[in-house]
Amino acid sequence: MTSPNDPIAEAQRQWREHGWAESAPGMAAITSLMRAHQIALARVEAVLKPHSITFARYEVLMLLWFSSRGTLPMRVIGSRLQVHPTSVTNAVDRLESAGLVRREPHPSDRRATLVAITDAGRDVAAAATKDLNAAVFTDPGLTPDDVAAVTTVLETYRRNAGDF
Repeated sequence: MTSPNDPIAEAQRQWREHGWAESAPGMAAITSLMRAHQIALARVEAVLKPHSITFARYEVLMLLWFSSRGTLPMRVIGSRLQVHPTSVTNAVDRLESAGLVRREPHPSDRRATLVAITDAGRDVAAAATKDLNAAVFTDPGLTPDDVAAVTTVLETYRRNAGDF
């Protein structure tokens, strides 16, 4: 069901009208996905702003929080978040400047650096998670059935793209 005011539905109509009918549904799906990403990220970033962290930094804190020792090598953080090492370095630099993580030498690999979450980092991660759960995750703006359907569809999309 599309609204007559939906710009993506209008783009899909235009796509068909200009001879790209075969591509129109895929264009609408990808454009909708990208717009939904923008909406979701804006909601998440608004909740995280009072905690002075971005979603990327929040993800680093949560990885460290969930790790058994509260530490992970930089390369493992990048691998788990599926981001470039430069992005990890930038996030860790910012978190370290804020006193939320610290770098430590790896005990058995002189080439590796461990990132450790600090008590302040745990406090920020806990408060941010509480706020995200209350403002975004518990009610993402979809019915429970729609949440399950979206999750299933996106899992298929990610799998087909080789994401895991």
